[in-house]
This record gives sequence, structure tokens and C-alpha cells, in this order.
Amino acid sequence: MAKTILVVDDSASVRQVVSIALKSAGYDIIEGVDGKDALTKLNGQKIHLIISDVNMPNMDGIAFVKAAKQLPAYKFTPVIMLTTESQEAKKLEGQAAGAKAWVVKPFQPAQMLAAVSKLILP
Repeated sequence: MAKTILVVDDSASVRQVVSIALKSAGYDIIEGVDGKDALTKLNGQKIHLIISDVNMPNMDGIAFVKAAKQLPAYKFTPVIMLTTESQEAKKLEGQAAGAKAWVVKPFQPAQMLAAVSKLILP
């Protein structure tokens, strides 16, 4: 059975690039347009991994990850932050919120798949 990944980014083109790369590797994708929208997708269904942007309107990625980690069903769901932010302080803030990996845009699909495969066991 395919693993499900929640992709959260306010950029439709980024969501599309990430989704195409992941779908081609056999993953099922759910998309969220910002943190607030993504929280509505966390409705108890099994999500194996979350990939989230940091800078988004309504609710940014750090706030979203903190909120997601408060939900018992998603407390241990691994998170990859996909962002243009590369400052150490932001990375530490992401780690404190619960992010397991940090991928800086622009990224290569192979780089994303490598990070995903490290966090999702077959």
C-alpha cells in the first residue's frame, strides 16, 4: 500500500513539482495551501510524512508543525521543512517545533526523494 505524504506550500508550482516527484516514486499525496488548510487535512487518516514550507499566509510552517504535533495521531509523524530559509536560527526553530529535516529551495527532486526515503520506512 502506498505511503501518504501531506505537502503544504502556498505556491501551487512548488506543490506541483514536489507532488510529481513523489507520485513518480509511488507515494500518495495530499496538498495543503497553508498551515491552516493543512490542519484541516489532519483528520485522523494515516499520514506517513509531512513536507511543509515555512513562510506561508494564515499560518506559517513552524506554527503548523507545532499544532500538528499536538494532535495525538500525528505526534510522531516526521516533518521535512521545504523553504528558502537557510539561517541556522530558523532551522533550530523548525527542529524545536518537531521538524526532522530541512530542504532549501530550489531543490532537486532526487534530493527531496532521498530525504523522504530516510524518514519513511518501506
